[in-house]
Amino acid sequence: MGFPADERPAASLSRIPALQVRLAGRTPRSHPELQRPRAAVAIVLAPGPDRVLLMQRAEREGDRWSGQLAFPGGRWSPVDADLAATARRETREEVGVDLGSAALLGTLDDLEPRTPVLPPIIVRPFVFSLPAISQLTLNQEVAAAWWVPLEEFARPGIYGPVEYQRYGTLVRSSGYHLPMGILWGMTERILTPLLDLLPKA
Repeated sequence: MGFPADERPAASLSRIPALQVRLAGRTPRSHPELQRPRAAVAIVLAPGPDRVLLMQRAEREGDRWSGQLAFPGGRWSPVDADLAATARRETREEVGVDLGSAALLGTLDDLEPRTPVLPPIIVRPFVFSLPAISQLTLNQEVAAAWWVPLEEFARPGIYGPVEYQRYGTLVRSSGYHLPMGILWGMTERILTPLLDLLPKA
C-alpha cells in the first residue's frame, strides 16, 4: 500500500532537525564487552511530510525474522569499515537506497534479541536523513517496502498489545498495528525510543 504525499513545504513541517539535536545530546548505550556477532540497521527518514522507511522481510527458510516488518540491515561483514558502513551497504542491497551522501543524525542504543530462538547478536541502529524520499528497488530478501509517515504511529489505536505465535512460543508484547501488518519485536524496541525523541507535532 502507499501513503499520500503532502503538498505543504517540507521545511515547515519537518521535525528531523530537532531530532538531530536531541540525538547529538545523548550517549547511546553499547556493549563492547560482549563477544557476539554485530549487526546494524538503518532508520532512514525523509521530509515532506516526515517519513520513515520500513520493509517487510521475505518469507525465507532459516531466517528467524522471516516475514516481519523491519528496518534495512544485517550483519557486519569484513568489507565494512564499521557498523555504519554495514547499515549503508544493507540498505543499498535490500531496498536500493544509497545512503552514501545521507546525513547520519546519530545512533540509538545497542540491542540484543530477547527471544532465545533468535541469534545471539548485538544490533546497532543508525539514524539517517535524506532530503527527499527515494525510489525503492527491492532484492530477494524483501517482500515489500514503504515510506510511512511518522504521524501514522501516533494515530489512536495504532500502538497496543500484541500476541504472536513464533516458533512454537506465544509471544506477548506491544507493537504498532499498521495497515500493512504488525510492527513488533526488536523493530518496535528501536522505533519507540526514536519516536519518543521527536518533538511533539
